[in-house]
Amino acid sequence: MRIHHIAVWTFRLEEMKEFYVRYFKGTSNDKYVNPKKGFESYFIRFDGGAELELMSRTDVQNTPIEENRLGLTHFAFALGSKEEVLGLTEQLRNAGYVIAGEPRTSGDGYFESVVLDPDGNRVECVFKA
Repeated sequence: MRIHHIAVWTFRLEEMKEFYVRYFKGTSNDKYVNPKKGFESYFIRFDGGAELELMSRTDVQNTPIEENRLGLTHFAFALGSKEEVLGLTEQLRNAGYVIAGEPRTSGDGYFESVVLDPDGNRVECVFKA
């Protein structure tokens, strides 16, 4: 069994799609539009088969994301080396994205950094030797 996809509501559908395609090497499908429900979405597929569904709908409420709350708090992308984590972190920083966790080695042996996507979702960039 594997996780098929994680879904995220957003008001920045195109910007979020570009973020995950550009920086995390995702591949997007064509936009799905259901005008009757005011719903639009993209599925972004990543190496290894996991997918991220980015969704927008006219009646979704805007509530702030806080780090220490119940529920989904972050998701992580596995990179191939410590150097890749460092390189992607700097590329994201230089592009103006917030680095919420500077590169470090965690207590359980992951080399990781944390970036906020355009909506403020926490995305970990990790390497485990």
